[in-house]
Amino acid sequence: MTDRVLIFDTTLRDGEQSPGASMDRDQKLTLAKQLARLKVDVIEAGFPISSPGDFNAVREIAQTVRGPIIAGLARAREEDIDAAWRAVQSAERPRIHTFVGTSDIHVKYQLRKTHDEVLQMAVHAVEFAKARCADVEFSPMDATRTDRPYLVEVVAATIAAGATTVNIPDTVGYTTPWEMHDLITHLRENVPGMDAVIISVHCHDDLGLSTANSLAAVHAGARQVECAVNGLGERAGNASLEEIVMGLKTRRGFFGLEVGTETSEIMRTSRMVSSFSGFLVAPNKAIVGDNAFSHESGIHADGVIKERTTFEIMDPQDVGISESAITLGPRSGRAALKKRLDDLGYPVESPEKLDVIYQRFLALADRKKQVHDEDLATLMQLNGAASAGTYSIVSLNVVAGTTTPTAEVTLERDGEEMRGSGVGNGPVEAVCSAIDAATGLSGTLEDFSVHAVTRGRDAIAQARIRLVMEDREAIGRGADVDTMLASAKAYLNGVNKLIVAERKAKIDEV
Repeated sequence: MTDRVLIFDTTLRDGEQSPGASMDRDQKLTLAKQLARLKVDVIEAGFPISSPGDFNAVREIAQTVRGPIIAGLARAREEDIDAAWRAVQSAERPRIHTFVGTSDIHVKYQLRKTHDEVLQMAVHAVEFAKARCADVEFSPMDATRTDRPYLVEVVAATIAAGATTVNIPDTVGYTTPWEMHDLITHLRENVPGMDAVIISVHCHDDLGLSTANSLAAVHAGARQVECAVNGLGERAGNASLEEIVMGLKTRRGFFGLEVGTETSEIMRTSRMVSSFSGFLVAPNKAIVGDNAFSHESGIHADGVIKERTTFEIMDPQDVGISESAITLGPRSGRAALKKRLDDLGYPVESPEKLDVIYQRFLALADRKKQVHDEDLATLMQLNGAASAGTYSIVSLNVVAGTTTPTAEVTLERDGEEMRGSGVGNGPVEAVCSAIDAATGLSGTLEDFSVHAVTRGRDAIAQARIRLVMEDREAIGRGADVDTMLASAKAYLNGVNKLIVAERKAKIDEV
């Protein structure tokens, strides 16, 4: 048995079936190319028979994307399989994935056939696909609710017919990790030839167990996991690709298995899927949520500052995040406050002075849900401190709409004002260009997101950016009722962090 687990990504097929999550042709092609950079093993590009648009998208992905296997889904019907083959045949490594329901409830109520008829459909589908494509995957849909003797019979017959991968789907998210482990073990022990094919699993999250069920199957001998970025998929979604990959990587000592995924591309892929699908990632989502590497509790923040591994089992850079975030709030301790002030260019040398500032900080934190960098700057300025060499916004004017977006900004640094203007394809780009012109610096905006943190028409917008300047990068945050001003604050926050970091690096060199 191989010690490598294949990652089968179904974001473009099952993920896109989420109500409201459909993507256009260009988005699908762009995402497929990003999945190739992520180095997934298989891209299930779509369901070609479902529409001409999906057929053309799958065909273009097959013609364009190199590296992963490109699979097309097909029901156990000749016309479906023909369409899937015509769509994927130009791929560097094509696959046909065919399926039929095998549980009593599917056989009786959806297919309205006998068990023998369904068995014949499964075998014929695999033989028909095999005559066209060497790589054929078969799925007995609703396998976890299928009677085991019948499931053994169907799987054995489709392997004999030529299936190279057999997928065991938990189609309705019904099973538990213990049952899934037992099922995979049972099939390996009772199906002739089962160890000669790749055993796959496809778990849904209706009971919140999709990742746990998938990893239980892997522990029992499955060597392919079908999953989607951000857990996108029908109903409650699929097993999350990022959770599967990082679970296997982080607990390699337990599983003893490898994945070929380029994990540093996980965050970039997650944001792309969120942007294209319109489905926001919950802040507390494992691996890719905004809070996944954030710490507010004083005990946690103090531990992470002293040694990251005290409260982080993964390095944020492994998933494409530049740094952990110490989020300041009522439960934050002195160590977290001091580190944030240091990062912002407000060093506090004496414990006595820190204690005075900390008491003022707590009074502010009790009134606000979260204390932002601009709040700290105001707090320190009132305390007589100054962040030398960093910038603050005096004024910002943005013109956008049907005309080319333009922005004019006035900044202040060490008592001196400087002005800059810029244009862009959008207002955010114009704002960033104006700040670059005013500072004389030039940064690259790698990631940008903005969302409302309060309700109503006057909601506060919170912007988050990842800024790269030469060989350094920083996360910038800003909040304001004006979205453009929030974006400007976030970009300038990143610029100021990079200025402070460069200054510290020069001091350390001396």
